[in-house]
Amino acid sequence: MSEIVKNKKAYFDYEILESQEAGIELLGHEMKSVRAKHVNLKWSYISAQNWELWLKQMHIWVWKSLSNRDSVEVERPRKIFLPKKKIIYYGSKLKEGGYTLLALELYLKWSLVKVRVWLAKWKKSYQKKQTLKERTIDREASKMLKRNY
Repeated sequence: MSEIVKNKKAYFDYEILESQEAGIELLGHEMKSVRAKHVNLKWSYISAQNWELWLKQMHIWVWKSLSNRDSVEVERPRKIFLPKKKIIYYGSKLKEGGYTLLALELYLKWSLVKVRVWLAKWKKSYQKKQTLKERTIDREASKMLKRNY
C-alpha cells in the first residue's frame, strides 16, 4: 500500500469510532491526477442517498494534458463502494444524528485506489484542548530525554 493523501485535520477534529476500506469510482483523468497526488481531502465528507454512499467536496485537480479542462468538475460527487450491509448501517447512523462519515485517507492497493472511510463524532473543545496538552507534554518529555542522553 502506498499512501496518496491523508486528512490530517480530521484526526484532530473528530473522534474515530469505526473505520472501513472502500473502493471509489474515478474517471481516467482523475485516476492520473490521484496517482500524481493532486488531490485534497480536507473538507470532504460522505453522505448517504438512495442506499448509496457519495464522497463530496473531494478536490481532484484537472490532469495537465487534458484537452477539455474547462468542462471538468473538480469537486463532483464520487460513488463509494462498500458491502450493502455496511451502507445500510452507515446510512442509519447518519440519520440517527451526531455521527459523520469521513474520508480519512486515499491510498493505492495494488493498482486500485482505495479510500479509508470512518464513522466519527465531533470532538468537544475540551477534548481538543486535552489532545493539545498531551502533545506538548510528550514533546517536552522527548526533548528532556534527548538532552539527558
